[in-house]
Amino acid sequence: MSPTRMARIESALRAVLEFTDALNRHDVAGMMRRVSETCVFESAGPPPDGAVYSGKEAIARFWQDFFRESPAARVEIEEAFGFGERCVLRWKWHGIPGGGHLRGVGLFREKDGLIGEVFFYVKG
Repeated sequence: MSPTRMARIESALRAVLEFTDALNRHDVAGMMRRVSETCVFESAGPPPDGAVYSGKEAIARFWQDFFRESPAARVEIEEAFGFGERCVLRWKWHGIPGGGHLRGVGLFREKDGLIGEVFFYVKG
């Protein structure tokens, strides 16, 4: 693998891991530092297709509301890997309302060191 390609993978993983670290601190401002102005975020709920949020402002509002409703929420990364501008996280989401946890994946696309797309999917 070329050094350029490896640097691209590392950049995508770094952006996603820093985003996730901020998420676990409920630090919306920190999360938004890793997101592009034109980012598209597709949440896992409501079923069956989730909801789509476009732009940093709409995404920040989603997370502020989410953390208000789920004050114990945190993500445990079970696996992370990247290829090119893409990164995949397999995770376990703890602290969901009603107790228990969810398992799922996040699909991310990085552009110029920032996250440009986030799509969350959960197991049924």
